[in-house]
Amino acid sequence: GDPRPGQDAAKPVVRLERVVVRFAGDSGDGMQLTGDRFTTQTAEFGNDLSTLPNFPAEIRAPAGTLAGVSSFQLHFADHDIATPGDTPDVLVAMNPAALRANLADLPRGAEIILDTDAFTKRALAKAGYAEDPRADGTLSSHTVHAVALTTLTQGALAGSGLSRKEAERSRNMFALGLLSWMYHRPIETTERFLRAKYGRRPALAQANVDALRAGWNYGETTEEFAVSYEVASAASAFPAGRYRTITGNLALSYGLVAAARQSGLGLFLGSYPITPASDILHELSKHKDFGVRVFQAEDEIAGAGAALGASFGGALGVTTTSGPGVALKSETIGLAVSLELPLVIVDIQRGGPSTGLPTKTEQADLLQAMYGRNGEAPVPVVAPATPGECFTAALEAARIALTYRTPVFLLSDGYLANGSEPWRIPQAGELPDLTPAFATEPNRPDGSFWPYLRDPETLARPWAVPGTPGLEHRVGGIEKQDGTGNISYDPANHDHMVRTRQAKVDGVSVPDVAVDDPGGDARLLVLGWGSTYGPITEAVRKARAAGGRVAQAHLRHLNPFPANLGAVLASYDTVLVPEMNLGQLSRLIRARYLVDARTCTQVTGLPFTSDRLRAAIEEVLHAV
Repeated sequence: GDPRPGQDAAKPVVRLERVVVRFAGDSGDGMQLTGDRFTTQTAEFGNDLSTLPNFPAEIRAPAGTLAGVSSFQLHFADHDIATPGDTPDVLVAMNPAALRANLADLPRGAEIILDTDAFTKRALAKAGYAEDPRADGTLSSHTVHAVALTTLTQGALAGSGLSRKEAERSRNMFALGLLSWMYHRPIETTERFLRAKYGRRPALAQANVDALRAGWNYGETTEEFAVSYEVASAASAFPAGRYRTITGNLALSYGLVAAARQSGLGLFLGSYPITPASDILHELSKHKDFGVRVFQAEDEIAGAGAALGASFGGALGVTTTSGPGVALKSETIGLAVSLELPLVIVDIQRGGPSTGLPTKTEQADLLQAMYGRNGEAPVPVVAPATPGECFTAALEAARIALTYRTPVFLLSDGYLANGSEPWRIPQAGELPDLTPAFATEPNRPDGSFWPYLRDPETLARPWAVPGTPGLEHRVGGIEKQDGTGNISYDPANHDHMVRTRQAKVDGVSVPDVAVDDPGGDARLLVLGWGSTYGPITEAVRKARAAGGRVAQAHLRHLNPFPANLGAVLASYDTVLVPEMNLGQLSRLIRARYLVDARTCTQVTGLPFTSDRLRAAIEEVLHAV
């Protein structure tokens, strides 16, 4: 019958608190699909989890080379975790290049599962091996499982009617089945997924299912694997509710749809495909039933212009991009500042400068978001800390944009965009009311309409939908007279308008920053923003476990800063700011609060490891 977790009574089961697994192979080996399915199975089982997909930017790097290696890392546990793990406990290497590219990350004693069929002389040479690492002692400090994945998969599919080459492509499912047996992952959802994915080719669907089951059965029967492992559910670590696994880009997409529904507006996305933001474009194109209209423009400038035009017409205008696209959109964003219309600019940051590292992560667009426009053009900036928070960040960006009539930056990054974690699906009643107050009648005693007559509390100007009788008005990029909106070159008026737009952004209502300082006696504050949250959290936990007195705070609002941030910074002797850039937030903190913030920076295209940050924290603790 079908393999099921828990059926194996012959082999002992070792219980673990946490495991980090990394699948690695050539770009054509299906490692992202394999990792995604293992993640789904793990979420279904109830573990907490965090993932790190890592793949090359090339559409197809030369097969078997280091440049073509794609990997997917998954950390799962029976308790609350915050990162994909620093080092893998298990590496599945589908070829020599995958082994070589990832071997340095493995701690002593880690398990390696190798496809021995892939270790040919030619493949070893393409990976840069002069000798076979299985025979020269290179792997002596690890536990190696040599499995003929290709041969076993072809044997399992001998009667499928597929060619040997087609059968070989299913070896990633054999590997997934083997790992599913090792860690007692349920495979029924993956079987259903495969039948749906290859529904038009039933023979191929069945072949993948058979390969998956063969991998499970191999683990159950072979002498190569003496034990299996069990990581208990982490359900008790989370609030009650209905959960699903979600990536940052998917959460952000859902957040934008929710913002449109909560505001009663149509959602218009004007965008141009760019890694790693394109998934949002793809996802939103599926939701026409929710009043979502998606326009794939001919370039970044047109995408931003169309979104701003949609906002002028009374929709929630959104444009999505990455750092290079922000540079192209900057004039339109400045126009949105001048027009004072809502516009959400989603920047999924990646490695730069220029084209840089398209598939790698970085958080180096903060100063660009803050200042990357001509003139004084202030824009609020919001940054989610986790993949799941991308949902609430989208709602928050929409709230600010609609309430204050301003463009708003939402700064995510490649790590959040592609990484996944369990996410509690919110109830509709938990979502904020974002209904905007459109202008519907003249606002002057004489029956006229002034498009720049401001709300005294928010300094927002009225939002009048074109075509509303009696509210006709002009918009444009040239400076306007306060109140009337007429073109004005008057020096005093320009000074007034510049200061008013700045005051509007400075007055945006944002929550106070929360501080995690259990003992209340810490002298060191670790301050982060964006995706550094996970590594910082794990590093602070480790430092505290070793006796260190450390406080942690994380910024979700970067412009304006929370009102209590100055007092928080002043209450600690030392402030350490880890960033995946050369110190952009620390510059802002130093300039605004005159605090001698220390930096811990990294621009490798990969997220911080918690051990790297723990070492930085301990170094500062010893210095103070």
